Amino acid sequence: MVTPEDIKLLAASGEGYNAEFKVSVPSKVKDITEEVCAFANAAGGVVLIGVNDQNQIVGAPIDNAKRSSIQNSLSEISPPLSCSLSVVEVDGKSIGVIEVPSGPNKPYVFLGSIFVRIGPNSQKLTTAEQMRDFFQQSDKIYFDEVACPAFQPSAMVDEDFLQHFKAESKIGAYVSDGQIFSNLKLLTESGQFKNGSVLFFGKEPNAIIETAIVRCVAYSGSDKRFITDDKSFGGNLYAQFRQSMSWISSKLDVTYDIEGQGSGPRKEIWEIPETVFKESIINALAHRDYYDKGGSILIEIFEDRVEISNPGGLVSAIPTAEFGTKSYSRNPLIFGLFARMHLVEKLGSGIVRMRELMKEASLPLPLFNTSGIFTVILQRPSKSSVKSSVKSSVKSSVKIVEMIWENQHITIAEMAERLGITSRAVEKQLANLKDKGTISRIGSDSGGYWVVNPLNE
Repeated sequence: MVTPEDIKLLAASGEGYNAEFKVSVPSKVKDITEEVCAFANAAGGVVLIGVNDQNQIVGAPIDNAKRSSIQNSLSEISPPLSCSLSVVEVDGKSIGVIEVPSGPNKPYVFLGSIFVRIGPNSQKLTTAEQMRDFFQQSDKIYFDEVACPAFQPSAMVDEDFLQHFKAESKIGAYVSDGQIFSNLKLLTESGQFKNGSVLFFGKEPNAIIETAIVRCVAYSGSDKRFITDDKSFGGNLYAQFRQSMSWISSKLDVTYDIEGQGSGPRKEIWEIPETVFKESIINALAHRDYYDKGGSILIEIFEDRVEISNPGGLVSAIPTAEFGTKSYSRNPLIFGLFARMHLVEKLGSGIVRMRELMKEASLPLPLFNTSGIFTVILQRPSKSSVKSSVKSSVKSSVKIVEMIWENQHITIAEMAERLGITSRAVEKQLANLKDKGTISRIGSDSGGYWVVNPLNE
């Protein structure tokens, strides 16, 4: 039974893989039933009615008519699912609570459709490929949802990272570990840690799940004949991400923007945008096929390119034509935990973001091999083009300041057109200039104007 304290914790933690908020009973109660169906087809979860988008407990009146309407709608889930609506008082406010178990008889269908929980969102399966993949997953069960009996929480949980996770997820330090494990559905019904929980919060999960490592290899040429460095990184998935990013940074050309050095830390400029690597590595950690015992995530740096590959091709639930616009995770628990740390973008947006960033950096678009082993191929620029891009960035900044001097009301679109770059690139230049105190924005985005600040002597 969910208590008022549990509701406060869930609200403070925000929506996620196991929590969905509604500010009130929607006019179409089927919207609630779809969320319930999605939770039942995944790891279970809680629907709270009376919590707004800002994670505030506002309360919601639920009279007998609304309660009856919700219960009638829930009864349309097939096969029958044991869950009901209850009302819990939290500081004088009524909160509707629907606790949803991970259904033992998957798939659950509502009005002829299957819904599944992917990260912090619910998704309707609409194609034969998506449904086929779901049935396959239901047969063998998501890897990250399976119990890991060899894991001993008292000795194997990475307490330092757990505190970091709390901070990044905006969970109060006062919240007990047990509450987190329970409310985020990190444990099985028998109380054992799930594989995904072990991978995310264990000190050395690769001691139990041997292939849960990232191997990083550097070569001296454009083929694999001469290896110059070969390292493997273990630890929890976040540690693997951080160590991999640090290793890549040590191998690539990284320059620094030293304008206004006295006003703050130097800005790193990677030869390939840093965020492209963040997206690629998080994607590999969250979506790889951990059932595949024959391989691990592999990052390879060649003279002319970087390749990031992970076991498992494109999930069959995503048609090739829709690649880059939709997301379907093999490991929804892991994906949801990364989402709570704000390390993944909205569903399906990561690939689009990578393409935009490569285009802005005047680099070839990333190539994707989606069959067998999923591989991202990123072309490196020549040495001369790295220096050229830094010079180009500085020149663009100077020109932006000059344009503002000439016209304080100039728009971002006008700047982009005159500079021959994208609006997003202009926005990044403007943000950098504002951080340095070179320029300021007075008033709103639509009705304000730019000001060039006087130099500090």
